[in-house]
Amino acid sequence: MRNQSISPAGQDSPAQWIETFARFGYAAKGVIYTIVGILAVQAAFNWGGKTTGSTGAFQTIANQPFGKILLFLVGVGLVGYVLWRFVEAIFDPEHDESGAKNIGRRLTYAISGIIYGALAFSAFRIVFGGGSGSGSGGSSGQASTILSQPFGRWLLGLVAAGAAAYGFYCIYRGVKTKFRKKLKLSEMSQTEETWAIRIGRFGLISKGIVSVIVGYFFAQAVRSADASQARTTGGALQAIQQQPFGAVLMGIIAVGLVAYGIHMLVQARYRRISPS
Repeated sequence: MRNQSISPAGQDSPAQWIETFARFGYAAKGVIYTIVGILAVQAAFNWGGKTTGSTGAFQTIANQPFGKILLFLVGVGLVGYVLWRFVEAIFDPEHDESGAKNIGRRLTYAISGIIYGALAFSAFRIVFGGGSGSGSGGSSGQASTILSQPFGRWLLGLVAAGAAAYGFYCIYRGVKTKFRKKLKLSEMSQTEETWAIRIGRFGLISKGIVSVIVGYFFAQAVRSADASQARTTGGALQAIQQQPFGAVLMGIIAVGLVAYGIHMLVQARYRRISPS
């Protein structure tokens, strides 16, 4: 049984609250990618879906009955994920390595926290009527903002490199099933473990491919100094769809994104989280 730390007043410790928010955050992330994947599967086979990213998924949630309440909960979940990422970046509670590898990992966590913080803000804007989901326009706008800054092309180049590096890392983790050591496999049945590994591998490889393509498009925006070249998940899926046998390829990647969403839900339930 997990050792639970209770405060003198009988309240849960801060570490337990952080763990709770982290699990809620993984679940929220899982919901987003599952919706993005389902919409892309529908688009690939002309079933009425669309290629979109996180903001498009937000709008899809908001358009459902009680959608803004659901989206608000997703936004709160993303805030929990951001909190956990910054805890990992600042305190590094799950690792004891030192040197450049440790610094790189912490920097990655911090960048992830910033990205998902921006997504949480987008979700809340839709909830409270201050914005709407827009996939490709959002990526171009963000790239344009970065390019307008001092050393903007260098900054956008870092974004491109970071997206590509993250994609290759996801593929590596999927191929090598590095995520296994983060899961409480002893709490799963043999069948659950087998499927959790299969789904996680497929999902991570698919997510990695999409991230590498996103990195390529941001690199094109850097090369041409044209923010309109930048694309995020929705644009990457559209690019896949335009290739020979594109519908089939996009369908496979889209199902992979659904798998990635399910993998995040598995993380929400079974991931080892040690905030302190």
